[in-house]
Amino acid sequence: MGNINIIKLAEELNLSKSTVSRAFRGGSDINPQTREKILARAKELNFLPNHHASNLRNQKSKTIAVIVPEIANNFFSKAINGIEKIAKDKSYHVLIYLTDDDFQKEVSFVTSLSNGRVDGIIMSVSGEDQDHSYLQVLKRKKIPLVFFDRTYEDIETARVTTNDYQSSFEATEHLVKSGCKKVAYLVVNKNLSIGKTRMQGYIDALKKNNIPFDDHLIIDCSNELDKNKIILRNVFETLKPDGVFASVERLAIASYYVCHEMNISIPDEVKVIGFSSLEISPLLNPSLSTITQPAYKMGERAAELLFEILEKHEEEKEFITRNIVLDSELIQRQSSSLEPVAIS
Repeated sequence: MGNINIIKLAEELNLSKSTVSRAFRGGSDINPQTREKILARAKELNFLPNHHASNLRNQKSKTIAVIVPEIANNFFSKAINGIEKIAKDKSYHVLIYLTDDDFQKEVSFVTSLSNGRVDGIIMSVSGEDQDHSYLQVLKRKKIPLVFFDRTYEDIETARVTTNDYQSSFEATEHLVKSGCKKVAYLVVNKNLSIGKTRMQGYIDALKKNNIPFDDHLIIDCSNELDKNKIILRNVFETLKPDGVFASVERLAIASYYVCHEMNISIPDEVKVIGFSSLEISPLLNPSLSTITQPAYKMGERAAELLFEILEKHEEEKEFITRNIVLDSELIQRQSSSLEPVAIS
């Protein structure tokens, strides 16, 4: 056939150029059998489209950015894996940016990315109590944004979250029904959307079970283990809670460290439950009761939402502001058990 290109391939298959192009881009708006037919014939002809040239013409980078507070937390590692799986299926690259819960880093990253380096952004936010107007540049430049887990309530965009309020309510009620009457709520930033939502679930569960709310039991913690150990040592010495609800994974682990150092028995003297995606939670001694978010699935859904927006016509993109809420799972293990635990 001589030099093959998309136009000639389309003519041979009696298809439109746009249909053939969508087959190579991995778009969802093409019949799978048609795509298979196109790709099979292209392979026979040793034809591979010049994506780089195509991307320049279409002003597409074939790259998305993921902005997260950290990756040491198992939740974010799993979520990123879910995002990368979908991106790979779409032949996209993924750039990872870590804010370390630093709002100014988040602003800097978004500002830098707004120059067209990426086609879209998936983000778990860091600074709820800040001015979020810097995100408007993405809307002006038609760079779609999807929030997951941590969100800004004043920004209208697509988002994927979990049922944080209900999960926190059930976790607190579980501690109460296990005999706790003085439950401490551990939080890193109670101004963040998830911090506020999870705290409200905690407060309402206490109220339902006729346990007075004590503001002193809302414990502000940090992102650093050593600082948290000092904070929690003081909590156990002075407030003497009989239950601990950790709103993030690192605070449950810090509680274990401090209880071990202070010879406080879990769950005999204090019961512990926390949000965590740690795969070794069942192997801890005692095994840790958890609210486990579907982290991988959240990443997948966030990426699917982003690509759904990217594949829309320009005038349709801004209307996709869907809020997807997934269910977390409350897993009761030894750390919140009524039964005495034999420590080996």
